[in-house]
Amino acid sequence: MKNDLWGGCAYTVSLITLDHCSLESQIRILERGGVELLHVDILDGHFSPSMPLGLETVRQLRSRTDLAFDCHIMTDPQDYFIDELLDIGVQQIVFHAETQRHIDGMLNRIHACGVRAGVALKPSTPLCALDYVLEKCDSVLLMLINPGFASAKNEAQVPYAGRKIRELRAMIDARGLDTRISLDGRISRENIREWGDIADQFVLGSTCLRRGELEESLGKMLSLRAEILKGGKA
Repeated sequence: MKNDLWGGCAYTVSLITLDHCSLESQIRILERGGVELLHVDILDGHFSPSMPLGLETVRQLRSRTDLAFDCHIMTDPQDYFIDELLDIGVQQIVFHAETQRHIDGMLNRIHACGVRAGVALKPSTPLCALDYVLEKCDSVLLMLINPGFASAKNEAQVPYAGRKIRELRAMIDARGLDTRISLDGRISRENIREWGDIADQFVLGSTCLRRGELEESLGKMLSLRAEILKGGKA
């Protein structure tokens, strides 16, 4: 199993899960814990019915941490937000196929700036949307719940999540690609145990991290990752 920044059961911690009144101190906890990726969700209140984070906050954080910024664009339209993030200096941008009219062109545009690029899919969006661009994707993010509904108690991971993940892995392997699979949406310890040898990256949010007990809960997740990378049972 690969073990690097972008793959091998890698974790990226969701910025919107952290205490926004203490963002810098919470990021220091992540740094001390050995986390290398910060998952930055950009929402506009249209594609997803929430707006938890502003671009200016992202810009200020960029100057205060060396963590790699893994950005997930959930907006309609996307161009303005992607241009701003490229200017800020992020390491990866993943945008949604459902709100991008020119998927191939946007992948080219991001790559031209020396930034990793990928496509995100809502739960019910079929994998055939990737058929002609998969080779250009550094990463594919599969949402396991519908965008913006993480706080809805009745919104569970879709029952077909496992089938979709396995089918995407088969597509990537059949083409001999190094495209990484990222999973987002109520990621739990059980998910990581089940898909730790199929997916490359897991977005950690409120299901497995507690902002009031961030150091402790993060430590438990990192221990689980170490067990999986060793091929043991957690």
